[in-house]
Amino acid sequence: MRKMSWVFLRDVLSGVNKYSTGIGRIWVAVVFLFRLLLYVAAAENIWKHEHDEFECNIKQPGCENVCFDHFFPVSHIRFWALQLIMVSTPSLLVVFHVAYRENREKHHNQKLYKNPRKIDGGLLCTYLISLILKIGLEIFFLVLFYKLYNGFKIPHLVKCDLKPCPSTVDCYISKPTEKMIFLCFLVATSCLCIVLNLSELSYLMFKYSIKCYLKRHVQKQQGSKGNCCESELIRHKRAAAAGRLHNSSSSLPLNMQDEHEKHSPLT
Repeated sequence: MRKMSWVFLRDVLSGVNKYSTGIGRIWVAVVFLFRLLLYVAAAENIWKHEHDEFECNIKQPGCENVCFDHFFPVSHIRFWALQLIMVSTPSLLVVFHVAYRENREKHHNQKLYKNPRKIDGGLLCTYLISLILKIGLEIFFLVLFYKLYNGFKIPHLVKCDLKPCPSTVDCYISKPTEKMIFLCFLVATSCLCIVLNLSELSYLMFKYSIKCYLKRHVQKQQGSKGNCCESELIRHKRAAAAGRLHNSSSSLPLNMQDEHEKHSPLT
């Protein structure tokens, strides 16, 4: 499990880091240093023998297993491994989209994009979707953890009255203080990742909203200038036509001028 998680997430994070914004690179650093390395180096060893070290004050066959399954329906370490993999996976959408752009240029043997790795157009939509998915998954796993374990805490003692336990028994969890410290740190880094993803999402939406607004404003100004030039040209043409008409009428004989003025549309 450790080797698979390390290789998979290392490749994903190294690929995503090439196409991320500044805030996105901070997110990659937080996931890599404070979540992945902490998981591999410390957390996995702390929870390694959690079932064997879970003890109850009675040796009734099956009692400890039932109580452990009730209070820890999913192992913490497997839960965090699944969370890390699921939260990192949406970033593959960006990697695949960039690869699609590059392969499309190779297939057509021409430059189709100014920069295939630049976050704009369809790649911007893919990037925003990946951020929304990461935020949703982070929140989902935090809520799920809270529901499964009745809060973000590691109790020193739990009381179990499930069958086949003959009565309410006391069960003890190994290294509860150490586990609680790591739990708080992992929850805090998960919340930090949510804040970073929300900040990056807001930054990109604000940046490209301003860009679209300025683009429309420039187009509107260019359109108004074009209309002004067109109306000026029409006025000049009308003035020139009126001048030619006046010159032609002044060069005619007097009797022909009278006839011309009668039939002229200007009179």
